[in-house]
Amino acid sequence: MIIRLIGLFWLAMILSGCAEPPYNNLDNEQLTIKLKQNIPLYDIRRSDEWSQTGVVENSQLLTFVDGSGRLKPDFFKHFTATVGKHDPVILICRTGNRTDTLARHLVEQMGYTQVYNVRHGISRWIGENRPVTRL
Repeated sequence: MIIRLIGLFWLAMILSGCAEPPYNNLDNEQLTIKLKQNIPLYDIRRSDEWSQTGVVENSQLLTFVDGSGRLKPDFFKHFTATVGKHDPVILICRTGNRTDTLARHLVEQMGYTQVYNVRHGISRWIGENRPVTRL
C-alpha cells in the first residue's frame, strides 16, 4: 500500500501538467464558499506544521504521511470512518502537493466522488492574510 501510494505520488507529479485532475481544485475564494456550506476541511499535514502556521478554523486534523513521506498506518481507517464515498470533503496541506496525491487516490482508487483540493494549500491562504487558528 505504501509503495503504491509513493508510486501514485510520482506518477501524479509527472502527469500533473498533462491532464485535468479527477477531483476539483479550489482557490481561496472557492474554499471560503465551501466552508460556509459546512463541507468538512481536512488538514492532512503533521502536528509540527499545524503548530508552526496554525490551521484554517474548524479544520479536521488528520496526518496523511510522516516527515519521511511514509503513509500513517491509521490514516485511511480514520478517514473512511468519518467521510463517506459520496460525501463532499476538502483537503488542505502546505502547498497542495500531498493533497493532490491523496485526492487522486481517493477518487481513482477508492471511488470517492466529491473531493476538493485547496490548490496552493495553507501557504497561499496565509499569503493572502486569511485567518488561522493557532494550536
